[in-house]
Amino acid sequence: MNQVEKDVTVKEPKHAQSLNINNLLKFLLFSLIGIFTFFIPITINGVSSIPLDHIVTYVQTVFSGAVPYYALIMIIFGAIYPFINRTWNKDIVNIVLSVFKIFGAAVTVMLVFQFGPGWLLDPNIGPYLFEKLVIPVGVLVPIGAVFLALLVGYGLLEFFGVLLQSVMRPIWKVPGRSAVDAVASFIGSYSIGLLITNRVFKEGKYTIKEATIIATGFSTVSVTFMIVIANTLDLMGIWNMYFWVTLFVTFLVTAITVRMWPLNKLSEEYYDGQGQPEEIIKKNRIKVAWSQAMEVADHAPAISKNIWMNFKDGLIMTMAILPSIMSIGLLGLILAEYTSVFDILGYIFYPFTWIMQVPEPLLAAKAAATEIAEMFLPALLVTDASLITKFVIATLSVSAILFFSALIPCILSTEIPISVPKLIVIWIERTILTIIIVTPIAYLLL
Repeated sequence: MNQVEKDVTVKEPKHAQSLNINNLLKFLLFSLIGIFTFFIPITINGVSSIPLDHIVTYVQTVFSGAVPYYALIMIIFGAIYPFINRTWNKDIVNIVLSVFKIFGAAVTVMLVFQFGPGWLLDPNIGPYLFEKLVIPVGVLVPIGAVFLALLVGYGLLEFFGVLLQSVMRPIWKVPGRSAVDAVASFIGSYSIGLLITNRVFKEGKYTIKEATIIATGFSTVSVTFMIVIANTLDLMGIWNMYFWVTLFVTFLVTAITVRMWPLNKLSEEYYDGQGQPEEIIKKNRIKVAWSQAMEVADHAPAISKNIWMNFKDGLIMTMAILPSIMSIGLLGLILAEYTSVFDILGYIFYPFTWIMQVPEPLLAAKAAATEIAEMFLPALLVTDASLITKFVIATLSVSAILFFSALIPCILSTEIPISVPKLIVIWIERTILTIIIVTPIAYLLL
């Protein structure tokens, strides 16, 4: 039994709270709006995606001339913010990140106003990073934060947390309340997932270990980006198979890595030492789930205040994320484009692609290595490969999760204390496990 379970008192369910129509309406209405926004695909103009993605696309389209300048402003403020609140020299990680953020602001100015060295203005380097990653994330996070207030602020987290407690903790070593977080992270977006994870962690509802497991185990790219990968590799004809296999492989790999170093040795302390361990519910699970949901709805702040708090958190996270993506992500793309680093790194994975009989083992190994720089790079390398290789790499691009162009800077911008070397070890573990698990599945189904 781990430390969290030792600290938790096993309690009999509380008496159900008397039905309060106001609390019931808050729980049902706001939670359903949140579920619809994050999880229910709808088709608009021939494009099927979750409503949040449609909203972000609409904003980017209508304000296409303004969003680059909005992103630039966010990046500049994000670069100077550590110096304003005097956190830039808190430790070596913050010093390095703060320097990178200044660099990110400088290159963004060059990109927006179209001047600078040729390598930066190469469409596959600077413009790709800015237009395909920085702008969408910069628009998505604040808007997503508004709807996040509805998804997690009125009892839904606690309701499903109690119901899924017996699943989440034994398999993934995380509280039941992380179920909504995990699904939002996988289906919605890594940036939204990390926003949820960071907020719940700061509220003392996750330990350092639990928050790291969720951030590195479930915070994949969005479903819409999976569609981009599938389109690139001509897999849309088997889209449902690709989606469900990827979800299965990602969650299975996470279940394995939580039992491996470094995740199994991380601290089980809470943020600032203040924690709210989850009650272990043994009986009357539905009754307790409903009672806890109503209690949260009863104590929830006014909707306007909740939305404003989340929107403000979203803006702060946007300022933290964007300059890191623009600098660390740029470095990763440059290494992939102009050096042989990933050719050499690919030999780590070559024994596994060869043993598992991936049709083009060396190509697949190199593609797997490039994922650490940018998750879309592997797909670009195997567009002419066999169907088995494309399926393996398409799944790997999602299930490996960690990459320097966006997700790793996002994690480093949260309050979750995890080092870059440990993140790289987790990435290597996830990559190897994915190759081992998905290759036989690909041979079986294709």
